[in-house]
Parts: sequence; structure tokens; C-alpha cells
Amino acid sequence: MLVAEEAVEIRVLRRQGKSIREIARMVGVSRNTVRRYLRSAGLPRYEREARPSKLDPFKQYLDERVKAAAPDWIPATVLLRELKALGYQGGYSILKEYLAMLRPVAEPEPVIRFETDPGRQMQADFATIRRDRDRLSVFIATLGWSRATYVEFVTDERLETVLGCHERAFYFFGGVPREVLYDNMRTVVTDRDRYGPGLHRYNRTFLDFAHHYGFLPRLCRPYRARTKGKVERFIGYLRGSFYVALASQLRADGLKVDRDTANARVGTWLREIANARVHGTTGEVPAARLELERERLQSLPPPWPGLIAPVGPKTPAPIPCGYQHSLRVYEELITAEAG
Repeated sequence: MLVAEEAVEIRVLRRQGKSIREIARMVGVSRNTVRRYLRSAGLPRYEREARPSKLDPFKQYLDERVKAAAPDWIPATVLLRELKALGYQGGYSILKEYLAMLRPVAEPEPVIRFETDPGRQMQADFATIRRDRDRLSVFIATLGWSRATYVEFVTDERLETVLGCHERAFYFFGGVPREVLYDNMRTVVTDRDRYGPGLHRYNRTFLDFAHHYGFLPRLCRPYRARTKGKVERFIGYLRGSFYVALASQLRADGLKVDRDTANARVGTWLREIANARVHGTTGEVPAARLELERERLQSLPPPWPGLIAPVGPKTPAPIPCGYQHSLRVYEELITAEAG
């Protein structure tokens, strides 16, 4: 039986207009298998079980050791000794095979621009603005061809927040791309390479959400976030052009940027600055290219049953009682947004 990830990929590819022959070749299954899963309803209840490995309990430790040593490399023999001291009873070969998937390239590779066709790809990620009790993060989604970007500030990165941000991004763009590229968003992927190299296990609820909206989730290779460079570059641009300017402005009044303040301002910034500027790579305005790319996006389906109704046109949020900012600040924000 196919795993749920493969079943979703088959159905989404079919909705995107691929033939049964193409789907069979892309997924690596027979045409009869493709037909069978296109006829069935729902996601498979059972997944093929991967054989447990003695190395499984130690993979997180290895990931952290490799990451901490980068760009240097710890020999497998050294890591084997460390694992043995932690109780590892497996062999050397399986350790070497796993480390081979984690090893970064020996020399920096030249930067190669990876361009996608209109409507094909959206890149999505979170960036942490502030940690601890007053945590603030930002969700960023960038369409690969137009470079049009959606931004939303949040106070957590729970699954319901992730799905809500995706839905509002799709409505902001006016359609759904054929695939969405992620790094290691923990609410998206639960077990990287679970079924083999490049065959990942995704969060079941997220997979159902992707199935409903008709996009395929894709992951960057470990330590190769540059493949998600469009959204990575925008994070730096957002900090310098928007967040630092806003934070310094409020700091003068003894205030700190919170989620509602940031979201009240960021819509205007996206409309008048970020998506209205001439992009350094394309040489064109993202908002103008979005008008063309929107024609190639998939139509928006009815709202996913697991989420609230889609957000309509942006309106100022009500002012919460006892919030940290003065009424004057909120009045200025609402006036600026209305203008």
C-alpha cells in the first residue's frame, strides 16, 4: 500500500493536468497503481512500515553534532565512539550512510539562480524576530516567478497558525501554486527521509490541507537553504526595510513592536514598497508580475473544513483592552492603514 504522501502526490498531479503515464513515471509506481488510487477516496489508513534502525534514537544527536561543527567535519570514526558511549549497538556502515546524507559540500558552490515557471512554486518560511515570553515571528511566502510576497507576524508557529498563514497567503495571491518549498518547518515534516532519501513523512493534518488546496509540499536538502533563497533573501530585506524602522520609531516612545502593530503596518509596506519596487533580479515590479502569474495559479477551492472561513479584505483589528500601546498609537496605525 502506498503511503499517504504518495497518494496525495498522485491526486494533486492529476488535478494539475498530468497524464497517468506521467504520474506513474514521476512517482515511480505502475499505471495500474495510479489508477487505483485515483479511484479511491480519502487517504490510505496504513503506511508501509520502515524497518526500525538501531541508529534511529541517535539521529538527532548526529544532526546537532554535524551542524555544530560546520563548516568543519567530524570523522565517522569519532562519532562512532561517541555513540558507543551513549549506548549505540549498531554498526559502522549504517552510520556512514546516514552521515553521507548530512555532509555539506567541501567547497562553496557558485550561486545559480533557480527560476520557476509562473504558478509553479511558492517558498515559505518563518523567521524569529524575538524570543522568550513576548515572542514574535514572521511568516513569509514568496511566489517564485513574480517574487510577490505575503507577510504575516505571529506569536507562535503551531500547526493551526501555519495553516491559517498559508490560507491567507493563497487568498492574498489570488490562487494556489502547484508546489510549496520548505526548509525544515517542524509542523510540516515529522520525519525527514522516513521512507528513504528524499521520501519524507509529513504531518497528517498538513498533508490533508495540501491535498485540499492541491499543492505538493517539497523540502530543501539539509544545509542547503539557498535553494529556498527567494524567501531567505526577503527575510533580510524585511528586517532592514520594515522591522528595524518600525521598532526604532516605537522605541522612541518607550514601546515595543507587537503582532497587531506589525500586521497593521506591514500591509501598507507590502503594497507601497516591497511589492511595488523594481526587483533586483527580475528587473520588474513584483505586483505587476503577480497579475500575470495569477493567471497560472490554480483556482482557490472552498475553504478547508479544518480552518475558519477565509479572511476577507484587510480591516483594522479592534483595539484590545489593556494592551501595551497608548490609544494614540493605535489611532495613528488605523488612520495610516485606512489611507
